[in-house]
Amino acid sequence: MKVNIVPKTKVKVSRSSSSKYQPLIDAIDKLKPGGKAIQVKYSSERELNSMRNIVYTINREEGKKIKSNKDGQNNTVYFYIDK
Repeated sequence: MKVNIVPKTKVKVSRSSSSKYQPLIDAIDKLKPGGKAIQVKYSSERELNSMRNIVYTINREEGKKIKSNKDGQNNTVYFYIDK
């Protein structure tokens, strides 16, 4: 067996890409500054936190400025990019 040590930057692992949140990730790629927002229904606070974590990770990795706004009465969250 041959073992090599490589820098962690060469290892690209994205567990979220094969998850139930893939439609959200695909929709985020289509967001434009000042354009329409993404509206997503959630069933629990845990699910909401998972979605926000994915979006904020994309912000950090791709340098985007995606924001979110929660409508607690309707269990809906909106993701958008300001102008």
